[in-house]
Amino acid sequence: MRRDEQLPARDNEGFLGIVRERASESVRAWPTKPRPIQGSPNVVVMLMDDVGFSDIGPFGSEIDTPNLDRLAGGGYRFTNYHTPPMCAPARASLITGLNNHRVGFSFVPHIDPGFPHSTMEIPANVPTVAESFRAAGYATFMVGKWHLTGESRLHDGADKSSWPCQRGFDRYFGCMDGFTSLFHPHRLVSDNSQVSIDSFPEDYYLTDELTDRAMAMVTELRQSDPDKPFFLYFAHQAVHAPLQAKEADIAKYRGHYGAGWDEVRKARFARQLASGLFTEGTACASRNAETGFDVAPWESLGVDERALLERYMEVYAAMVDNTDQNLGRLIRHLEEAGEFENTIFVFTSDNGASAEGGPGGTRSYFSQFTSSSLLPDDWESDVDRDPSLIGGPQTFVHYPRGWAYASNTPFRQYKMHTYAGGVHVPAIISWPGGLPRSADDDGVRRQFAHVTDIAPTMLDLAGVTRPETWGGFPAPDQDGRSLRAVLESGSATAGQSRSQYFELVGRRAYIEGCWKALSPLRTGPGWEDDEWELYNLDVDPAETVNLANQYRDLLSELKQRWQAAAWMNSVFPLDDDGAMQLVRPSTELPMEEPVTLRPESPTLERYRSSKLINLRSFSIEVDLKFQDGDCGVLVAHGDQGGGYVLYIEDGFLQLSYNCYGRMFYIRTPLAVGTTAVGAKFTTLSHVRWRIGLMVNGAEVAVLEQVHQLIGMCPLTGISVGLERGGPVDWDLYRRHGCFRYRGNLRHVRYVPGPKAEYNREQIVDVMRRVELAFE
Repeated sequence: MRRDEQLPARDNEGFLGIVRERASESVRAWPTKPRPIQGSPNVVVMLMDDVGFSDIGPFGSEIDTPNLDRLAGGGYRFTNYHTPPMCAPARASLITGLNNHRVGFSFVPHIDPGFPHSTMEIPANVPTVAESFRAAGYATFMVGKWHLTGESRLHDGADKSSWPCQRGFDRYFGCMDGFTSLFHPHRLVSDNSQVSIDSFPEDYYLTDELTDRAMAMVTELRQSDPDKPFFLYFAHQAVHAPLQAKEADIAKYRGHYGAGWDEVRKARFARQLASGLFTEGTACASRNAETGFDVAPWESLGVDERALLERYMEVYAAMVDNTDQNLGRLIRHLEEAGEFENTIFVFTSDNGASAEGGPGGTRSYFSQFTSSSLLPDDWESDVDRDPSLIGGPQTFVHYPRGWAYASNTPFRQYKMHTYAGGVHVPAIISWPGGLPRSADDDGVRRQFAHVTDIAPTMLDLAGVTRPETWGGFPAPDQDGRSLRAVLESGSATAGQSRSQYFELVGRRAYIEGCWKALSPLRTGPGWEDDEWELYNLDVDPAETVNLANQYRDLLSELKQRWQAAAWMNSVFPLDDDGAMQLVRPSTELPMEEPVTLRPESPTLERYRSSKLINLRSFSIEVDLKFQDGDCGVLVAHGDQGGGYVLYIEDGFLQLSYNCYGRMFYIRTPLAVGTTAVGAKFTTLSHVRWRIGLMVNGAEVAVLEQVHQLIGMCPLTGISVGLERGGPVDWDLYRRHGCFRYRGNLRHVRYVPGPKAEYNREQIVDVMRRVELAFE
């Protein structure tokens, strides 16, 4: 009621009439959320990580994938589907429908050079597909790998505007980082909060839990609303390294890969031809031979070497198999609820199979997966350990690139390359009740498709309109287009005249119609001087015959069109020399300040922890009052991939140092009444540390030199008073589990010291740059 309105004395009916009128006006003014059309389909997008074109049954694999076979059998296989050659750029495009550079993902979100193409955050005016579905009245869920937030904004105190729940998802559960251990995830997030888990059950496996969580989200929705459709984005961590699988799944593939990668590739290509993925006469690319990416003939390897290499592929196959098993669990869950027929399924991979394991594979993924320019000659990229441990919780492994060559059959090269091996991946779309196949349709779709097409296709099939404005600004047009016409008719011409650019770390490609121009590396002072290749994909999808010399004018035209597309999509500047990966903003400097951590406080996030120790000296100061019988972990940082743990056991202060799988130990007896202990890490030349064990300010034991933990290692952040996540020292873990400290532990303080001279990180004074921009 307005203040100037006067009511007659004791006129109750008049008063009630005004109240009713004002209430009616208020209800009409309330914002209302649209309800989806009755019977709107559910949508499930299943994205796997680093899966090659031939790694699943419908695309030629021998790996058992009956549930993907089922979706493909009643749905549609895309044989000409493309993606950026790296995970985060592909994921950014998938959930927005825009090219990856336009939405700030020229690379994975572990760089921050300050250019528009590398903001590592989807712009506020770009609606994600989840935001579009939610605006239309859908419930929106996500489980798994996010990897669309800059690493400096992943910690608990960060601005969360780029986290999943702020970008359209009602619920989220998973790992927001690029990868993790499947047995002991280094950091799980539920909605907007870290999930604090002191120790994982022995039978824990992340892929299983992600599926449990996804089904629980759907069940909880149905308990409250039986009709509301949902959008589920299931973004697997598998099969990104570290490759880890359950023993029963590995056992299923024991002895299956003795014939080697050449024979596996040959058999897969034969199945691809037989199932109509490629026409007769199509050539399979020969074994990769480029320096640094070459693959040895299997028969040229020794018997013992082959026996070791087989193990890696057995684990990889087991991981793929397990993801399919979990897809089957989700399908059965939807069938039991009567929702399978009215659910749209999309399956694909974010990029091609990865060659990060090197020529011989590695049991020490983090030592292999780092900058080679820093490393000394005695660096161990594969610490020799019992082959029976490969794939289990004690090793962080990646398979050798010969198996990636087989995974990418029939294409050349790997993830991070703009050859087909990096950008040409499997894709399946199925809607059992909405897009059933006719009896004479084999479901193979050969039209060009791109990851930017996924979002508009899902919205189109579900009858959802993308908002025209978002965040108070006009939403930019999508680069992708709906594939509905292609799905409905195999003869549809959609996509035949499409053009698409590709770029990653200076590697470029451009597709227009049947033609693909490609520049694998920068070779000249300017991009125009580089050597480009040319392929006719209609007759040579595996890029085996370079036609550059025969069609010079056409190649020149395609190079110019790549440049035009690059300017339109904010591709420049190119990071062809890796310089952008060394630049960090001054806004991160507070993360390098000393920090005091209390016992059993939540684990400090990975990147926040790394800023305290990476390529620098540092000290760990522990404030306690030691009494007879006190024991447990004082501080732990890392896991089986590499790390260190400081603990007290049997009256000794001890430090276990896990150098990518090779263990080092120092210890000293501890007197009752000791109040200060710790460790001092001092940088040495050739990426080494000297580690001193400290008691009451004095050095009492020393590791004279060990290789430093660098890059993404340690993966698990710092925990105090117990060891969360994966254990650093497996024997200690076997004896005590998380080994909660029993005694008077007050706090642990990290004091970062000088950076090593070989730390090439460049700090940009952000505020000064802003000031200069306005001067």
